[in-house]
Amino acid sequence: MTHSMNNSRLAVAVAILAACIPQNLRAAELQQSTLTAWQTYLAEVDTHMQQRIAGKQTFLWADESADRAARVRRGEVVIAPITANGMKHVPKGLIHDWIGAVFIPNATIDSLWTVLLDYDKYKQVYRPVVTESRVLSCTKEKQEFVMAWQKRALFVSAAMQGRYQAVNVQVDSHRGYILAEATEVREIVGYGRKNERMLPPDTGNGYVWRIQSVERYEERDGGVYLEVEAIVLTRDIPESLNWLVSPVVNRLSIQSVTTTLSMTRDAVVSIRGEAERLTHCQNPIGASITATGGGMK
Repeated sequence: MTHSMNNSRLAVAVAILAACIPQNLRAAELQQSTLTAWQTYLAEVDTHMQQRIAGKQTFLWADESADRAARVRRGEVVIAPITANGMKHVPKGLIHDWIGAVFIPNATIDSLWTVLLDYDKYKQVYRPVVTESRVLSCTKEKQEFVMAWQKRALFVSAAMQGRYQAVNVQVDSHRGYILAEATEVREIVGYGRKNERMLPPDTGNGYVWRIQSVERYEERDGGVYLEVEAIVLTRDIPESLNWLVSPVVNRLSIQSVTTTLSMTRDAVVSIRGEAERLTHCQNPIGASITATGGGMK
């Protein structure tokens, strides 16, 4: 009886959401006030990262809790929100901030770099979510790449393309982090169909407006610890739908971080024993910036 009632409630909830979305979630454009709040939030993220580098906090988030560190070491993929309930309301937008950690046994920083810095192969490593990826430019200071992806949730299917800038920072011989920021995100309408077209930046449904990821890594204990903090700016959710949409959005965030960590671990494990070849563009030593002065930007 309870199971049947729960199914009925879910069906009603989905029906309500389907009926409400066309009226309440019309196309939206990114506002300057929203972008300013996003930039302020990223400055706070940068401050926390510099505190970790300076030793004022543990370098790895997993090490902040003995229980969390033990779970990661045992092979779990541990995920948690950085902000309350994973979302922070800003003017006409939402910032989603989730972090996860995984341990890759018998891995080295070199084998991790082989996967994380080969942006051309993201469409293979992270398929079917990532549908296209290619490097646009590469210098000693930074790499630029474009990546397209598609996500489905209930009746909503969103295809997006982001233009990213990435840098790899070596803190020391066994620790570092990769910062990747999508400086432009464009929605793809009619993805995979004849009428497929790309909307101008900062327009459309507002599923994703900006993305930044911080991937911290440390080689120790016979492997590599990898953490991914995924920070996303989206449109806001009408108050009338918040109770229904928020759990779906949070579930997608958890799945996204979990999938990224699991697929990265699998890819690193799969190259074990093979020659790890890095092009100059992938070479973290040549492409790194100093960990002091200038921060993450």
